[in-house]
Amino acid sequence: MRLGATLVHLSDAPPYAVAPWAQRLVAAGFESLWAPHIVGRGALVPDPFTTLAVAATVTQDVELGTATVQLPLLHPAEVAHRALSLMAVCGDRLTLGVSPGSTEADYLALDREYAGRFRTFRSHADRLRVLLSDGRDEHADLAPAPDGGRPAMLLGSWGANVERAAREFDGWLASGYRSPPDEIIAAHERYRAAGGRRAIVCAVPVDDRTQLAALGAALRRYAEAGFDDAVVLLSPRGPTPEEVRAAFP
Repeated sequence: MRLGATLVHLSDAPPYAVAPWAQRLVAAGFESLWAPHIVGRGALVPDPFTTLAVAATVTQDVELGTATVQLPLLHPAEVAHRALSLMAVCGDRLTLGVSPGSTEADYLALDREYAGRFRTFRSHADRLRVLLSDGRDEHADLAPAPDGGRPAMLLGSWGANVERAAREFDGWLASGYRSPPDEIIAAHERYRAAGGRRAIVCAVPVDDRTQLAALGAALRRYAEAGFDDAVVLLSPRGPTPEEVRAAFP
């Protein structure tokens, strides 16, 4: 199982300086770098496309991913334009994690309808696939079709969307931020049974050094269950990237 890390934190401390932080994470041995799409929750979580573009300029080879873009908050043509722009910087290193979102505060901040987010998500995802594959559709002409094809699209969601991730997307992002390993592993079994391909458990929190042993145990469970990747969420007040990476050698 590969181990990745987020480029941001979710506390009220100032954001990480992205360029040196990305370099340090890669030097510590993390194999992928991820950024979430969060607004309206009181702490500044930098825009994922901006964050990943900075990381792309100071790293090589390492995968760069969004975990996740809340599609109902943005127009699909805007997401496609931003993703295609990022691909111009990072090439085929981009993985696009998308989701319906789960936090009403983000919707209130942008005057979007929270109750209908799943319906909006489905229509936006369908259009986004076309725009990323072709660079255009009947309503928008954004760019020539990408030479390398569209980036992989992974769905971050729960419930019936676990099976939808297996059927309709290139992979599944399971949030480890609040869900316990038993719940995540049970959902992973459903995902694989439905024919799912890549599976990532993301935003696995590690807030202080006392959690390192428990983190290592949880990561080993995810690896034994068959997850392809895990992505840890480091705290600015917690252990160093090197200490976290050593917990899962």
